[in-house]
Amino acid sequence: MTSMETTKREKPIKILMIEDDPEFAELLSEYLSQFGMQVTNYEDPFLGVSAGVGNYDLLLLDLTLPGMDGLEVCEEVVRKYDIPVIISSARSDISDKLESFRVGADDYLPKPYDPKELHARILSLLRRYNKGGSKNEAVSDYEIRGDTIYYKGEALYLTPAEFDILSQLVRKQGITLSREQLINESEVMSDSSQKSLDVIVSKIRSKLGNPKAIQAVRGVGYKLI
Repeated sequence: MTSMETTKREKPIKILMIEDDPEFAELLSEYLSQFGMQVTNYEDPFLGVSAGVGNYDLLLLDLTLPGMDGLEVCEEVVRKYDIPVIISSARSDISDKLESFRVGADDYLPKPYDPKELHARILSLLRRYNKGGSKNEAVSDYEIRGDTIYYKGEALYLTPAEFDILSQLVRKQGITLSREQLINESEVMSDSSQKSLDVIVSKIRSKLGNPKAIQAVRGVGYKLI
């Protein structure tokens, strides 16, 4: 979906933002409005989560909020609604990023960033959701609950490294992730080689019982089909 396609949608993209910096929220709102995106911001997270989350197409969420941590907000929203979530945070600790993905965030954008990048990431996420805001059926085969991944309703018994890699692929299903990205984004495999990654992917395929579930993209990396 290009920016031109965005502006031609019959209905505007409705974005719920929970951000306690009003100036930053206004900056993003003004920028995104030119692409047919309507942003409603709440500085108070309690008001944000009671604002009819299901009526929005996407949630843009800060982590450092008054009275309620953004991770709690994310976990509650993901549990109750089928809506893509982008974390927008100045918290640079890798543990915050990993925890964001663990509780169900779809993307993590560290501040400061160019609004152009945010716009691109929003479009990328919405491509993987249908018009009603629900994930494509292909994603429904996988579910991440805490530190367990379920495939077609069955729990997979994975090593920490296997969980780390498969969870990345699940959250970016249909998108090719480079070997370097998979390794660098992994807390468990940060010092591992690409050969080790290939072995782990092979073991995951075996546990899925479907050797074609994870496709090798020559010269790039892997993609979950």
